[in-house]
Amino acid sequence: MTAIDKATIEIERLAAEGRTPVRTKPLPLEFPGMHHLDEAEVEAAVRVLHSRSLFRYYGMDLQGEVAAFEAEFARFLGVSHAVAVTSGSAALQVALSALGVGPGQEVIVPAYMWVAVIAAVVNLGAIPILADIDDTFCIDPKRLDQFITPRTSGVLAVHMSGAPANIEAIREVTRKAKLFLLEDCAQCAGGSFGGKKVGTFGDMGIFSFQMNKNMSAGEGGCVVTSDKRLYQRAVACHDNGYARDESGRAIYDNLDLCLWGRGCRMDEVRGAILRVQLKKLPLIIERMRSSKYRIRQALASYSQIRLRRVIDPEGDTGCFMIVTFETPDAAKKANAALRAEGIVTSSQGVTNVLMTEWGLHIYSNIVSLVKQTSIDTRGFPWKLAENHASRPNYATGACPAADSLFERSILLAIPSCLTEGDEADIIRAFQKVLAK
Repeated sequence: MTAIDKATIEIERLAAEGRTPVRTKPLPLEFPGMHHLDEAEVEAAVRVLHSRSLFRYYGMDLQGEVAAFEAEFARFLGVSHAVAVTSGSAALQVALSALGVGPGQEVIVPAYMWVAVIAAVVNLGAIPILADIDDTFCIDPKRLDQFITPRTSGVLAVHMSGAPANIEAIREVTRKAKLFLLEDCAQCAGGSFGGKKVGTFGDMGIFSFQMNKNMSAGEGGCVVTSDKRLYQRAVACHDNGYARDESGRAIYDNLDLCLWGRGCRMDEVRGAILRVQLKKLPLIIERMRSSKYRIRQALASYSQIRLRRVIDPEGDTGCFMIVTFETPDAAKKANAALRAEGIVTSSQGVTNVLMTEWGLHIYSNIVSLVKQTSIDTRGFPWKLAENHASRPNYATGACPAADSLFERSILLAIPSCLTEGDEADIIRAFQKVLAK
């Protein structure tokens, strides 16, 4: 039974009891960038199609859309280099490859992330080590030291659910320990910390432009850095294995830049669409942040809940709101009651979800991680000789602070098209439920 089916049953139950739910119309789907897609993106895509030059490096009438997007995105963030790729997952693998991750190494990752973070580390033969989170729902920098071993090569910090991690404190730990810092900004494009864009604090940053993201071409990603060597290695890894010089020719005389490519170059159609979406990103973020903080302000006085700690509200992109209750039972009851009040979306979307049911974002829900499965018959990478000294723990309980927060929290998507009426309905539903 889908979430919308369950909600419909609850609404019918309320009606049978003579009570009226706050709303009967589903809330909008979350897809931030897609709500703002219009003829500008259509025209950009059609222009490329008319050119009959869809490949980024050559064509019948090359438009240079991907190269232009890379330059514009790098300028928007304030970094020197950007490499556009086919997905956020590809961006993670390219960045970690550029950083030299492989067997015998451990990479620290947060308990709250998306499965692609884990997959990128595993697919390179390294071992992911889970780090606990705090009430920012990102890596807890105060506990980070305890996860560092002699095999640790770096930290993959994820700016989850639209708000930045305590990235300056995390960076201090990585610098002291001489580890690389890779920022996953897939859910936080356009976010910032202290006025500086996320993705610019670490050695490298990655972004996703998949359907659910703040700006989107349906799918796509980007790797960013201000380090020229890492940039050239990323170019090599995302292409055929070789970096390119200023004229675009492959570099063969520097073995540090002669690698193995993944062939995940972005195409010109998506590059053109993303150039348009990038211009709209500030408005998209402003819409989500405005809706989120109107709702947060209305709920701030209720002592039985805690709202996710956002260190820098001005840098929050606003695409999700997390509400934590005193007990798991209270969270479950509130979740069901809010659904009964109509705080749901259509079946393909997600809002008002218990975080324990938030799929492959939760470490203990990732079966292939918990069971340490492999794509081969030899147990790669878990049983590699180089990884024999690693002792990872992925079972429920490995990250107790995260487990407690997941059990007691619900997550709501904040679409970039909420009306004042939608916002008022969400507030009123919470007020009704919390008043009980």
